[in-house]
Amino acid sequence: MLGHRVLTMEDYGAILKRRWWIIVIPTVLLPIVAVAIAFVIPPQYVSQTLVLVEQQKVPDEYVKPVVSEDLTARLASMKEQILSRARLTPIIERFNLFGTAKTSMDERLDLMRKNIDIKPIHSEMARTGGLPGFFISFRGSDARTAQLVTGEITSLFVNENLKSRATSVEGTQDFLRGQLADAKQKLDDQDAKLAAFQQKYIGKLPGEEAPNMNMLTSLNTQLDATTQAIARMEQDKSYEEAMLAQQQSMSAQVSEHGGVAPQAQQADLQALLSEEADLTKRYTDDYPDVVAVRRKIKDLRKEMAAAPVAAAPTPVSAPNRSDSIAVQQLRAQLRALEQGITQKKHDQGVIQGQIRIYQDRISSSPLVQEEYKGLTRDYTTAQAFYDDLLKKMNDSKMATDLEKRQQGEQFRVMDEPNLPDSPSFPKRGIFAGAGLAAGLCLGLMIVALMEYKDTALRSERDIWAFTKLPTLSVIAFSGEREPVEVKRQWKFWRRKPNMAAAGKPLANAGG
Repeated sequence: MLGHRVLTMEDYGAILKRRWWIIVIPTVLLPIVAVAIAFVIPPQYVSQTLVLVEQQKVPDEYVKPVVSEDLTARLASMKEQILSRARLTPIIERFNLFGTAKTSMDERLDLMRKNIDIKPIHSEMARTGGLPGFFISFRGSDARTAQLVTGEITSLFVNENLKSRATSVEGTQDFLRGQLADAKQKLDDQDAKLAAFQQKYIGKLPGEEAPNMNMLTSLNTQLDATTQAIARMEQDKSYEEAMLAQQQSMSAQVSEHGGVAPQAQQADLQALLSEEADLTKRYTDDYPDVVAVRRKIKDLRKEMAAAPVAAAPTPVSAPNRSDSIAVQQLRAQLRALEQGITQKKHDQGVIQGQIRIYQDRISSSPLVQEEYKGLTRDYTTAQAFYDDLLKKMNDSKMATDLEKRQQGEQFRVMDEPNLPDSPSFPKRGIFAGAGLAAGLCLGLMIVALMEYKDTALRSERDIWAFTKLPTLSVIAFSGEREPVEVKRQWKFWRRKPNMAAAGKPLANAGG
C-alpha cells in the first residue's frame, strides 16, 4: 500500500523496524559464503619483471641504425613469435603447466597464452617513437613456478631481440653486397662504353670545339705560308734556271772568242743569294733587309740577263765536267730548290689533309655531342648509384660492428621476476566486501518487493491515499503485546458537506 503515496523518513523507520531481519540475514550470510568460495577457488600467483630498452650508445648522426622499424611493432612481432606453439610447448612440458588428464595440448597452449601479459610502458618517449620498456608477467597456480616461467619468457624476449637484430643486420649487408656488385658491373659497362666512344670520336667530343677551331686557324695559316714558300721557291728556281742558261751561254762565247766570263757578277749574285737565305731564316718577308737584298738580286739578274746569249745552249739539267764553278753551284742550287719545292708540296698536302680532318670534326661535333650526353648521363647515374650503395654498405658495416660489440639497442632486465608472497586471485577481503554489498542489496530488494505487495493500512495517510476521504476516528489497541494491525477494518462517518469540505474530522477518539 505504501507504493501509492510518497514515503517519509518516519515510514522508512517503520519499515526498517518491521523488516530488519530480512536485511540482516543475507547481509551476514553472503559474506560468509563469498569467503568460503574464496577458500575453495585455486589461488593464482602473478610474477612480474621489468625490461628496459636501452637505446644505441653511439649517436645516430655517426652510425645510423640498420633496424629502423618501430619498437612497438617489433615488440608485437616478437610477442607473436614467442607465443607460438614451438616456443611455448617446451616450457609447458618442462614445468607441467595446466596438466590434467582431460586437458589437451591445444587447450594448455590457450591457457598459457591467456596467462602471459606483455604491457608496454607508455610515456612521453612513446609519442616520439621511443619505448622506455615493458612489463612481462605470468599468472600461475604456484608462486615459484610463476617466477620461473616469467624468467623463461623474459629470456626468450631478450634472445629474440638479439637474434632479430643480428638477422636484420646480416640480411641488410648481404642485400647491399649483392646490389653493390650489380652496380659495379653496370658502372664498368658504362665506363667501357664511354671509353670506346671517346676513343672512336677523339677530337669530336664536347669541349673540343674551341681547340679544333684554333687548330684549324693555325693550319690555314701554315697552308698559306707553305703556299707562299712554294711560289717563292718556284720563282727562285726560274731565276736559277735563267742564270744557269746565261752562264752556259757566256761560257760558250768565251770559248769561241777566247775571252773570260764575267766571274765577278756571278760571285756577287751568289753572295746576295746566301745573304737572302740567311735573312729569311731569321726574319719575315716584309723585313727591310730582306726586301733590300731581294731588290739587289733582281737588279743584278737583269744586268746579267742583258748580256748577249749564245744560241743553242747546253740543257740546264745536263751536267758537264768542263762546267765552271759558277755553273756547278747553280746546278746544286737548282737541285736544292727542286727538293725544297717537293718537300713543301708534300707538307702542303699533309696540312690540307689535317684541315679536312678538323673541318670534319667541327661539322660532326653536334651529333657526337648529343650521343655523348646520353652516355655521360647513364654513366653519371650509374656512378651516383654506386657511390650511394657504397656509402650504405660502409654504414651497414659500422652498424654490424656496433651490433657485434653490443653497442646498439638492447633489452636489459631491470628487475628479476619476483616471487609473489600472496595470491593475486582470489582476494578474500575483496570477496568478503563483495558478499557484504551483495547481501545488503539483496535484503533491501526483498524488503522493497514485500512492501510493494503489502496492502495493509497503517495510518491516516494510508487511508487518505487509498480512499481520498477524511478519517472520522482511529481505534488503536494497547496492551502488553504489540498493536495488532487490522486490515481494511475501519468505520467511516460521513460528515456534513461543509465539514467534509473543511477537511476536518467530526470526532477523533483514541484509546
